[in-house]
Amino acid sequence: MTMPAPDFARFEDRVSIAVFVVSPNQKLRQDLQQKLNTPRWRVLEAGGGAEALELIQHQGSEGGVLLLDPMLPDLEAGEFHGIVRSRFPETQVLMLNSQTGQLLVGSASPTPISKRLVDTVNQTGSLRTTCLVPFAQEKPGTVHEVKPRLRNMVGDSEPMQRIYSLTRMVAARDTTVLVTGESGTGKDLIAQEIHLISPRRNQQFVVVNCSAIPESLLEAELFGYTKGSFTGAVQSRIGRIHAAHGGTLFLDEIGDMPFSLQSKILRFLEQGEVQRIGGNDNLKVDVRVVAATNANLKKRVAEQQFREDLYYRLAVFPIHLPPLRERMSDLNELALTFAAKFLPGVSLSQEALQVLAQHGWPGNVRELRNAIERATILVGSGDEINPEHILL
Repeated sequence: MTMPAPDFARFEDRVSIAVFVVSPNQKLRQDLQQKLNTPRWRVLEAGGGAEALELIQHQGSEGGVLLLDPMLPDLEAGEFHGIVRSRFPETQVLMLNSQTGQLLVGSASPTPISKRLVDTVNQTGSLRTTCLVPFAQEKPGTVHEVKPRLRNMVGDSEPMQRIYSLTRMVAARDTTVLVTGESGTGKDLIAQEIHLISPRRNQQFVVVNCSAIPESLLEAELFGYTKGSFTGAVQSRIGRIHAAHGGTLFLDEIGDMPFSLQSKILRFLEQGEVQRIGGNDNLKVDVRVVAATNANLKKRVAEQQFREDLYYRLAVFPIHLPPLRERMSDLNELALTFAAKFLPGVSLSQEALQVLAQHGWPGNVRELRNAIERATILVGSGDEINPEHILL
């Protein structure tokens, strides 16, 4: 497939061109660093996709050349390329052989990297508009449509594509995220994914369900306490906020947080400090916060059940998950995915899929998951789920 060469004329008046080497292979990064160590190139290294996105973001709009190892630890190469193409269109992307460092292009033969990288790129073409990912089971140079998904999410509907894009964009930053949506839409999966593809992925992911912990205990769970601060405090203890230092704190069901605690959460978000119950010292913490709720927080603010200043501090970057009824084109794939999980090899008849399509799904994806799990039990030793196995 013939592809247009990238326009490098825009680089000519620049002192140096940014070259991003993205690979978990440290030796490969070091080798390329040495080969490209000239005044013409400014080589920047990243061990994964999230780290690379942060590096590119810091370079502004001038772009550069990105040498991509397909074997990233946190993102699929196609997904990563789709994000770069969307957010940083001025950045040229070339695939690398993970072991040899050779360029992988549309032809079957790899091209060595040299100090004259511009000439090499001009000869071999650019991956600016298409993603050439040579998978083992396919011929080198196969063109893949980029449909970036999150690893635990299913569906290619337009609403979900937007969710994937927003999640990828914000994951590389420390911005506070508020995930909203009806119960059962998968808000916890979004929170987990934000952490897993962020630079904090190797640190703690701490979950606090604000509705599951009694109000009398929630403050102690969040902020910790000192010895003797209340009856039963036989020793000092750090809270879950402090336990998430360096990582991500997921405040699930934030809409149910007692009003009396909301001012302390606001102070923590604004100052990055926590004070344990019974203590006088303010402890600095480095925590990224993701919150989720199925409540209408704006309505709760109007009803004076939720602090307005806390709402705006949480909703710096809102992500709203659509209910299943608004993404019914994903229903069949979701059902088949759950069926394969609970009973590998089982299929769903067209009649069973029609029954599922006619339901309103007030419980969303969680309700569908439960329905399919019941069906895989009721099918017994059979290999096909039929309408009689679907109990709604």
